Amino acid sequence: MKNCILHLFLSAMLLVPTAGFSQAQRSRDFKDKYKLKEAVVLSRHNIRSPLSDSKSALGRITPHEWNKWTAAKSELTNRGGVLETQMGQYFRKWAVDAGLFPENYVPTADDLNVIANSMQRCIATAQYFTSGFMPVGGVEVNHRFTPSKMDPLFNPQLTKVSPEFVEEAMSQINAMGGAKGIVGINEAIEPDYAMIINVLDVDESPMAKSKDPYLDALDNYNTEIVFEKFKEPSMKPGSALKELNSASDAFILQYYEQPDTLAAAFGHKLTRKDWEKIAHVKDTYQDVLFTAPIVATNVAYPLVQYMYDELRSHDRKFTFLVGHDSNLSAVGTALGVEEYELPNAIEKKTPIGSKIVVEKFVGPDGEEFADLNIVYQSVDQLRDMTLLDLDNPPMIYPLSLKGLEKNADGLYKMADVANRFEEAIAAYQAIPAK
Repeated sequence: MKNCILHLFLSAMLLVPTAGFSQAQRSRDFKDKYKLKEAVVLSRHNIRSPLSDSKSALGRITPHEWNKWTAAKSELTNRGGVLETQMGQYFRKWAVDAGLFPENYVPTADDLNVIANSMQRCIATAQYFTSGFMPVGGVEVNHRFTPSKMDPLFNPQLTKVSPEFVEEAMSQINAMGGAKGIVGINEAIEPDYAMIINVLDVDESPMAKSKDPYLDALDNYNTEIVFEKFKEPSMKPGSALKELNSASDAFILQYYEQPDTLAAAFGHKLTRKDWEKIAHVKDTYQDVLFTAPIVATNVAYPLVQYMYDELRSHDRKFTFLVGHDSNLSAVGTALGVEEYELPNAIEKKTPIGSKIVVEKFVGPDGEEFADLNIVYQSVDQLRDMTLLDLDNPPMIYPLSLKGLEKNADGLYKMADVANRFEEAIAAYQAIPAK
């Protein structure tokens, strides 16, 4: 009986935000002992419309109509803008409480840096965040190009490709599937494929009625990976993982955007676990393409170097970088973040709008320390558009770095974290090139 009660207690503990990042949840002793000096935040954009429209394969693989979006394809939706503003407001309360900035602060170019990928959804996310974070600060969102174009800083492209690289990358990817390699990866998520196919009602779709050969892909588990210099890692068309990832992505976004849960699932009654299965296909797609260590090291290098430079900037207090889930996945892997699964999320690694937050503290003797967390809005906070503050924070999940030890207060030595950045940079430099 005692074991059952303990199990229920531990399960309940997983459902609440951790105390790692929210200053209001840190003890007075912690705040007296450590002074927050700087934070570097790498964010995924918030809710966007799907990358494919109803005239595409995504529209023809189901008899149902997808959600009528408030933005053009791939752009930030109205709901995404509101949610990101709320996240910015939370970060404002956190920054003021932590003593990083005073209320209604007007920043300088020295202490605040906001830079977004030059895609509409990223620039708009940064604009909405800063309007909540510093509403009277006149914050400038920096982006390199006219929208919408990929900035090399955020583009998860391969800059070193050689036969040796491809061989090692495929070896690491195949290891994810065990003895069967890439086929094993597909077989492991076969129940998730079945869930998506069922909710799509593929058998009643225009594709099924016309016997479109596109549907043959749903039975092809031999996913082919493509590595080309100055391009993102990709999958050749015609496999289940490649094609059903698009449907997984669209369903996830529709679930966040559509208040009617039944409508979001095309009339199917789905549990939260069912939605997790749908999202698991997209999570697996991301893992295959961007989390093999040598691939992550390759594509994450520009951001790893940039974040490291920002952490060493003497005057900088807050850096906000807005990119994509592939950026968070690759940077996390390149830095050696331990495996994790996020609670209260259907996307278990990099939910929509999520942020990797690196905080730099100064201790009482002048030594610097660091903390790493991923901050995200829970499924209910996303769907209900919940207002956030220090008493009702977003989800905050501590990230651990392989091989490094935290002190009694849950912090790493900054020197150890800096060394980890340097190791990731050195690992990139060691990748063989043609």
